[in-house]
Amino acid sequence: MIQAFPSQRRTILLIVSAVVLLVYSLAFEASAESTAIVLHCGSLIDTLNGSMLGPTTVVVQNDRIKELVPGTELRPGAAVIELTQQTCMPGLSDMHVHLSGEADFQNSFHEEMTFNIADWVVRSTVYARRTLMSGFTTVRDVGDHNYEVVALRDQIDAGWVPGPRIFACGPAIGSTGGHTDETDGLRMELQGDPGTAQSIINGSDEARKAVRLHYKHNVDCIKIVASGGVQDESKSVGNPQLTEDEIKTLVDTAHDYGYTVATHAHGADAMRRAVIGGVDSIEHGTFMTEQVMELMKQHGTFYVPTMYTATFVTQKAKIPGAYSPAITRKALTVGPQIMKTVAAAYSHGVTFAYGTDEGVFPHGENWKDFPLLLQAGVPPMYTIQMATINAARLLNQDADLGSITPGKFADIIAVPGNPLTNIQLMGKVTFVMRSGVVCKQDGKEILRDSAPQ
Repeated sequence: MIQAFPSQRRTILLIVSAVVLLVYSLAFEASAESTAIVLHCGSLIDTLNGSMLGPTTVVVQNDRIKELVPGTELRPGAAVIELTQQTCMPGLSDMHVHLSGEADFQNSFHEEMTFNIADWVVRSTVYARRTLMSGFTTVRDVGDHNYEVVALRDQIDAGWVPGPRIFACGPAIGSTGGHTDETDGLRMELQGDPGTAQSIINGSDEARKAVRLHYKHNVDCIKIVASGGVQDESKSVGNPQLTEDEIKTLVDTAHDYGYTVATHAHGADAMRRAVIGGVDSIEHGTFMTEQVMELMKQHGTFYVPTMYTATFVTQKAKIPGAYSPAITRKALTVGPQIMKTVAAAYSHGVTFAYGTDEGVFPHGENWKDFPLLLQAGVPPMYTIQMATINAARLLNQDADLGSITPGKFADIIAVPGNPLTNIQLMGKVTFVMRSGVVCKQDGKEILRDSAPQ
């Protein structure tokens, strides 16, 4: 018998180990390849170039897009999904949602007074599913009650709950008596004095602390409230409610932590302060002036118009008793203005991202801003870019989201026809894939128990 010396045994072991690793690697690659999904799209919207492609094969590997091939191509071992009569596009993104609430005009006041955070969390799981099934695979939640959407985000990511990819801002940060002060309108002995723990700030030191508390609670972005709003009991919809110093401190601190900052603002001076202060997006922007538009272009500030909400609250305000007198008066001033503002801002060259204020109106109806944008003169292709690549750029996520491009997340939806000639098709999403997982096919939900075992 020939005996191997220790050095030879080590060499033999290394060779055997390498062979075993190679075999396992090849087996893993073969297994991974077998999970590939091939989509045969009748047409495909290229959001990067703003063009409509003809028949296209999209190859999805695990949670990413692997390849795009013109025409119809088969891949051995891959699952094939036929969408040859449909238009494929990237999963849509809504940059202004409130997933843990929904305005119920008969019961809202009662719910505000009686619901615990647990009630809102349970409701949010239903709202998240509706949002996903409507084709919105990514959302930015710009204001919850007590960080409950942060928890919703984590449970969706962990597979316990179906829903879109969430970028959560936590509670919006505002000032005493401002739009986000939930004690507005209460009798004096119930008001108290909300502070930074409730995201209410006065002065730069409290502004800095509020952002740091949000960081402590693991948010993804920051929402501040620079002006009055519609749905609160204060007098003004547009008055400035944060000073320039407060805004600059909020934004600088947020940017230190890598956060983007969204700013609720209806009034022009509040917008001017916010843009100069360095915010990343203006939300609503109802009474925007040309001066503000020019500043936004200079600073690269996005505009998120939330058109359907303005129309929705105006219609509701005309129903006797739907809102309180204060809210009714403010709602009737916002709706008629928003169409003019959006038309002017688009003509002026302001960069738009899609956002709806979902939660003010029923969840799952996020698509309803599309036809209103067209009415304001925004081209159909640009509206889809607003909800895809522009939204991804606003989030600083365009390396992973916003287009059907190899290497990006496999977030893909389809509609039955050409939405560029019939924008109403954006409300008829028949296919939804999020991170390579089919959630809706042939118009039917596909719900899987993907929770950890």
